Amino acid sequence: MTTVTQMKCACSSCLCIVSLEDSLKKDDKYYCSEACAEGHKTMKGCAHNGCSC
Repeated sequence: MTTVTQMKCACSSCLCIVSLEDSLKKDDKYYCSEACAEGHKTMKGCAHNGCSC
């Protein structure tokens, strides 16, 4: 059996891989930042180097 500890940020345009332990969980989805978790309504991008979401 394999335990998943990392996955892609749930934001569709985000390239980040997040640790489930350190991610923001919202509606049973995992996000790398508050900006992605709120759907970029008030914040642009996730501020992670190399990501253009």
